[in-house]
Amino acid sequence: TGPLKDMNFSVPEGGGVRFIYQFTSEPPAVSFRATGEKDGIIDIAPKTGILYLNGSLDWETKAAHRLQVESLDEKGNIVKGPYTVTIHVEDINDNPPEFDQIKYTGVVRQNSRPGKPFMYVHATDRDDPTTPHGQLMYSILHHFPNPYTEMLFQIDSVTGAISPSKMGSYYLDPQKQDTFTLVVTVKDMAGMTTNAFASSADVIITVKESLWKAPPTIHIQENSTQSYPVNISQVHSNEPDVIYDLFEKEKLPRLPFSIDQNGVIYVTEPLDREEKDTYTFFVVTKDNEGELVDKPLHVHVTVEDINDNPPVCQQAVTVLEVQENEGAGSNIGTVFATDMDKEGTLNSRLQFKIKSQVPAVPASDLFFIQQDTGILQLISRSLNKRIASNYSLKVLVTDAVFQTICDVEIHVIDINDRIPIFEKSDYHNVTVAESLPVGTVILEIQATDGDEPATGSSYIIYQVKEGDPNNMFIIETDPETNRGFVKVNKALDFEAAPVYNLVINATNPEPLVPGVQYNSSSLTLFKVFVTNVDEPPVFHKTVYERKVSEDIPVNTLVMTLEAYDPEGDTKIVLKEAQGKHAQYFACRKRLFCKNNAAQKSKTTLILHLDDVNDNPPLLAMDYPPFFCYPLSGGERAFLQATDADEQWYSTFTFSLAGDMNTRNNWEISKVNATHAYLSPKHANFEEKVYNIPVIINDNGKPPLERKVNLEVNVCKCSSEKSCF
Repeated sequence: TGPLKDMNFSVPEGGGVRFIYQFTSEPPAVSFRATGEKDGIIDIAPKTGILYLNGSLDWETKAAHRLQVESLDEKGNIVKGPYTVTIHVEDINDNPPEFDQIKYTGVVRQNSRPGKPFMYVHATDRDDPTTPHGQLMYSILHHFPNPYTEMLFQIDSVTGAISPSKMGSYYLDPQKQDTFTLVVTVKDMAGMTTNAFASSADVIITVKESLWKAPPTIHIQENSTQSYPVNISQVHSNEPDVIYDLFEKEKLPRLPFSIDQNGVIYVTEPLDREEKDTYTFFVVTKDNEGELVDKPLHVHVTVEDINDNPPVCQQAVTVLEVQENEGAGSNIGTVFATDMDKEGTLNSRLQFKIKSQVPAVPASDLFFIQQDTGILQLISRSLNKRIASNYSLKVLVTDAVFQTICDVEIHVIDINDRIPIFEKSDYHNVTVAESLPVGTVILEIQATDGDEPATGSSYIIYQVKEGDPNNMFIIETDPETNRGFVKVNKALDFEAAPVYNLVINATNPEPLVPGVQYNSSSLTLFKVFVTNVDEPPVFHKTVYERKVSEDIPVNTLVMTLEAYDPEGDTKIVLKEAQGKHAQYFACRKRLFCKNNAAQKSKTTLILHLDDVNDNPPLLAMDYPPFFCYPLSGGERAFLQATDADEQWYSTFTFSLAGDMNTRNNWEISKVNATHAYLSPKHANFEEKVYNIPVIINDNGKPPLERKVNLEVNVCKCSSEKSCF
């Protein structure tokens, strides 16, 4: 009760007849009168001044009723007032949410980006939207069919946006299943209580084939005379309003391709197959903020050959030798030519033909060339050095379009009817140390040949015929003097072979004429004595490798390294660890006695350490996350974790610790192996810093866990979306 004055009352809707307030009268007032928005529900008892309801208020009909109340004397004159009395109707949760459609239909493309909405559902609630009664939360109740452990679709609990899940982006395929039915539910009270009202609707989703596909290999003819740029292909994103771009992996000086904003790919200039026969690049799509929208598409371009290169002689002049007694059909040599057009095609097929022979004696057709191989042959046994010692041939080399002349000189040489003869039949012996470097000349030898000088008939080839099964020696010939130089070809070893009894022969590259054979005059002998040198010990291996776990106990035997003395004085050598990480190792040392103890050897031990999961994960963030106050719904913060262990263990799971209050207010959803989203479950947060206990586990066996108290600031934000 109280005197008459301006007043405000808050009355819950519903509830039926009830008293609200009693005004007390002051003389000469004897009664009260109320006018205004009574709506047949609100009135005042004139004699007692009791303000009452004779029915139920309804917030959805009217949220406030404004009355004018005055007191009257016995004659009905106003004593006080009118005063304004406002009755505010308090909402109660008495209306279930309602979808604006009974059934929704949508279309999604195969391989669409996860989290990218392709449709929305929308519901309304007649209750007060400023209270939890009118705050709605969407979720997927059923998913038909659901062939995988996770749903292929997801819904934003605040906005009702439906998008493919990460699994859906990967597995949706119209060839396997082209239609899905989702039962989507919406709850009021932000879905936080069991007393919340709920409604549901069916969502029919049709899966269509992805538009975002790499084109088949593009074939472009080289050196085309078309007007550039030339349209060669087109790609289509599943998303509208994307920005197309090309990304090349090869880092070429220039990429002769471009793409317009309709996804049309162009070649911008003529291509030359001989310069580059294939190109590989990627087509990417970006949004207005430069973020990738679709997975990059791999584009392959093959440059098709045309016959635009003439044959090229491999040598300016091909010089060949032939003995004057060569028989008909003998292979003299080969004319080589190349063509830069594509190998294995008619464009690079070469054919040979003798155009001319100078001199044309004793006949004009002494030589024949195989059309497709370029092999030159004698037609008959008719060469005579006294008639002509040299012939010049013009060989025509052609492909399907071009032709080239190659010059050939043929020298007619004397017959090889003399054998090389050594100046000595025995060079006795040579003594060398086993440490003599490879390549050292240990002996010079000489043989002579009476055939025509500077020809294959007189050039001498020296070879070790006997006594050197392991090719420890090699003999090189001076082409001017035919002098032979015997050299060490491999490292000598006194312990393996202290003496070599060598037999050396001398031959010509040209074959001997029939009836002439090499004999003992083309052989010589000499011995090589190898002397012992004190050698360092030798390890059995040049490199030792072992793999161990990083948590290997101290004093564990890693491996045994064995060495030996080539001289055979002892089998035991001194072992010690040296090098950058030697402090981590110890060797059991065993000594041996030797005249020259200064000889040492080293070997390499490579120890590969296998990582052990001994580091729990950490949050890796440059600054703590924040949300702008007041929250509007749908916000999320990016969390990143890292781990000092090998990447194998760096797949993390994120979860919330703490009481139910934390879980009721926040949720964590996985993004990938190292990232997650932290999202508020509703928008009713105060402006302050919240401490959220987060647990991060890695995937080791056993997994390691770290609990961190994540500070999240709910703050007022500037226009640049930062706290202030």
